Amino acid sequence: MQRFDIAIPEEVLTDLRQRLKRTRWPGDFNNTDWAYGTEQGYLQELVRYWADGFDWRAQERAINAFSHYRTTVDDIPLHFLHEKGKGPRPLPLILTHGWPWTFWDLHKVIRPLTDPASFGGDPRDAFEVIVPSLPGFGFSTPLTKPGVSCWNTADLWVKLMRDVLGHERFGAHGDDFGALITAQLGHKYAEHLVGVHITLMAPLDIGTKGPVPPSEYGPDEQEKLQRTLRFFQEGSGYSNLQSTRPQTPTYALNDSPAGLCAWILEKRRAWSDCDGDVEKVFTKDELLTAMTLYWATQSFGTSARYYYESSHHPWQPSHARTPVVEAPTAIASLPREIFHMPRRWAEKYYNLQRWTDFPAGGHFFPMEQPERLVENLRAFFRPLRRSE
Repeated sequence: MQRFDIAIPEEVLTDLRQRLKRTRWPGDFNNTDWAYGTEQGYLQELVRYWADGFDWRAQERAINAFSHYRTTVDDIPLHFLHEKGKGPRPLPLILTHGWPWTFWDLHKVIRPLTDPASFGGDPRDAFEVIVPSLPGFGFSTPLTKPGVSCWNTADLWVKLMRDVLGHERFGAHGDDFGALITAQLGHKYAEHLVGVHITLMAPLDIGTKGPVPPSEYGPDEQEKLQRTLRFFQEGSGYSNLQSTRPQTPTYALNDSPAGLCAWILEKRRAWSDCDGDVEKVFTKDELLTAMTLYWATQSFGTSARYYYESSHHPWQPSHARTPVVEAPTAIASLPREIFHMPRRWAEKYYNLQRWTDFPAGGHFFPMEQPERLVENLRAFFRPLRRSE
């Protein structure tokens, strides 16, 4: 394990700006509602700012204000952010992101979790926070080993937490892919998990068996059911492509930063609780920090392959007991999440200890509603600490 400071070479940034200014725009019409995909007018506005106004070095300084490390586990390079807690007994907590996320999408919750007293909280709620970049994402590169999926990422996390950092037991939170990885931790490694907290529910075998049948949804969950059906019918084309032929779009998106921006931007807008105005949730600087992290590390391709590997290496249960996820579990139910599983199913599938219906929030909850997430994590883990 070695300390790591982020320092994107200046020539990479110069090349990025030159490519942005040479973008060949295809034209767009009848698309003000983004029905056909990313709308060209806003994309051009964002790309101009990326080329001429965005200050990557300022973002880099903010990122380097945290402690970063790199290590290798099972021949896989891993980058992670690691912040010690300030309290009598900080609880180790690993936070896992998804796609098209980066580790930086969790940065707003780190200081309040590690140092609650400085944010009006109780120091007894302090966590020691670990935020890895998923294998093949950002600085967990270059990834040249095939077969790295959600399921063996959970194995990597246990080795990182136990063998590298020395934590026999720890808590876990996850969003998107991170929710599946966190649920897998609670399934396969329940004895090591104090508790798991997730914002996206899905059966661990969703890749082979699909989502929960509509009959499982209660009368008060029909809107959530319709939202789920719409997502799988209309909003999952990206997943089908990245699960089957991820290398093909990689050539285009590794070469064109405007193309990469369009691909990621459409999901940031569609999946967040922004009412169609992405800047209600993300500033331009926040959007472009994520884009730059993907661009500078040339990690779109291996991040897209994560879909392929997770679908082509189906989940295998580690036991046949019920609930499937035995670790104490908290569900954060968000009104604008991309899809929803029914509560009746969740109560059977997880060792469900806490369920919270939030009034606002979408797929990028740690960026959209960080204060609410922090308080929910504190409240969930508070009683679980007493048994440690």
